[in-house]
Amino acid sequence: MHTRTFVAAVVGLGLVTLSACGSESSDSGGDGGGSKTVTLVSHDSWAVSKNVLADFEKQSGYQVKVLKDGDAGQAVNKAILTKDNPQGDVFFGVDNTLLSRALDNGLFQSYEAKGLDQVDSQYQLDADKHRVTPVDHGDICVNYDKKYFADRELAPPTTFDDLVKPAYKNLLVTENASTSSPGLGFLLGTAAAYGDQGWEGYWKKLKANGVKVVDGWEQAYNEEFSGSAGGRKAGGDRPLVVSYASSPPAEVIYGDPKPTTAPTGVATGTCFRQVEFAGLLSNAKNAEGGKALIDFLIGKEFQQDMPLNMFVYPVLKGAAVPAEFTQYGPPAQDPETMDPAKIAADRDDWVKSWTSLVLK
Repeated sequence: MHTRTFVAAVVGLGLVTLSACGSESSDSGGDGGGSKTVTLVSHDSWAVSKNVLADFEKQSGYQVKVLKDGDAGQAVNKAILTKDNPQGDVFFGVDNTLLSRALDNGLFQSYEAKGLDQVDSQYQLDADKHRVTPVDHGDICVNYDKKYFADRELAPPTTFDDLVKPAYKNLLVTENASTSSPGLGFLLGTAAAYGDQGWEGYWKKLKANGVKVVDGWEQAYNEEFSGSAGGRKAGGDRPLVVSYASSPPAEVIYGDPKPTTAPTGVATGTCFRQVEFAGLLSNAKNAEGGKALIDFLIGKEFQQDMPLNMFVYPVLKGAAVPAEFTQYGPPAQDPETMDPAKIAADRDDWVKSWTSLVLK
């Protein structure tokens, strides 16, 4: 995403973003037949604390190697193309907007993870077959620059309807729905809100109101958005951006100097719930190591480590989240959602129509 590149860019915080980590064992092992290396394939925003990864390696006996393959959409597509001879054993980062594409192409084999009964059932979108295991969730939402709106004594938008009002003309930047996970999530949010017959009319209004579309989250958030630290340095002039409900706490935590309040806010009526999954790849060379790694991803140690590394929320019942999340970026109370079957049936047609409507 992919989406949270600013996390991976931070140095000196004890995080490993891992283009390749761990033992380069030459023992391919077959189906777990002796290999001590387990390979995780993911998007560019994967990150974990060094000590947490070391704990898994010590307890399991496996060394972890991580291969990062661009944003979520790119990584999923590449994994599908290489499924007969996969790059690794586990894939992490397919979300509910792309899940059907991965499942329909036979990307994963079934595995019911240990501890899955402690994962909230609302996130288990493949509960019958266990081809994927939910690992985290977050909300794609419009973020706003608090200073911009305060200086103009203008109330920030709170809903999809607000975004098409004249007061917010030429203020919003979003990502391309055909190339970006948050861009696609925002499109699906509007489809959920306005229905099959209404979402295109909404986007016509949004286009007429000056929405700007860029390729991905990095450009939208860290270059075009006036409320982010990166956007301010880049001279960004859009005070509204499609990002995440967890973006405001990131601005506080990584602020230099650290602000006492979040400089950005969330339009809570524009949110779409995103769930990310991990799965054991079909034809994985080290299936036993892959299973152990998936168990680890939904274990308490990783689940509680994850928020400050990838700025997402745990799915494990009872997992603690940092105080900054509670204060500055709580999950949306009533986000838009969509049945995975609906996404599977209509996503590609929606993206095609959206492209023709908005980009041409």
